[in-house]
Amino acid sequence: MSPIEIRNSKLGPKVVKALQNRRFDAWYVEEPGEAAEKVFSLIPTGSVIGWGGSLTVEALGLTKLAREKGYPVLDRDAVPPEERVETMRKVLLCDTFLCSSNAISEDGQLVNVDGFGNRVAAMIFGPRQVILVAGMNKVVKTLEDAYTRARTIAAPLNSQRFPQKKAPCLETGSCANCISPDSVCSYIVTTRLCNPAGRIKVILIGKELGL
Repeated sequence: MSPIEIRNSKLGPKVVKALQNRRFDAWYVEEPGEAAEKVFSLIPTGSVIGWGGSLTVEALGLTKLAREKGYPVLDRDAVPPEERVETMRKVLLCDTFLCSSNAISEDGQLVNVDGFGNRVAAMIFGPRQVILVAGMNKVVKTLEDAYTRARTIAAPLNSQRFPQKKAPCLETGSCANCISPDSVCSYIVTTRLCNPAGRIKVILIGKELGL
């Protein structure tokens, strides 16, 4: 194991315990394949699955696997443009919502920024359960560090996925604390407790995944 992997194997279980203390269901796994297996062990047959934009979800192949396993899916990217927003609204009432987090503090709090609001809305309320997958690169020491990571690392990186937008960080690569209509930081949400208990399920993965 590399030094990073050794560190992750020691820190990951501690973060899991912190998440559990805040009423999240949480697990630590070493490999992406284990994470994908764990995800589908938590989803009953026939459940309607939706997701927000997440490179971690894509990297784990969860969207492809959901279709292969025969789950009904709601995919905003698989419908005509005029149906995109309505599909995103339907996701708010799906059975299982798949996502990641921009940052996780060592004491078990989630911090997420969102441009349109659909991802953080689903995390807060609507879907029967939320399954959140995150690489250990998302874990930082404090809540303040999590906020900083979400705003100054994750947001400028995620902005590069949308070259048609005109937020300042798309050009500079650095957060300008902007109020641009194209900002990917319209909503900044801290999830400090899971309510009801166990609705949000967090799977930490001992690798670097996502932005």
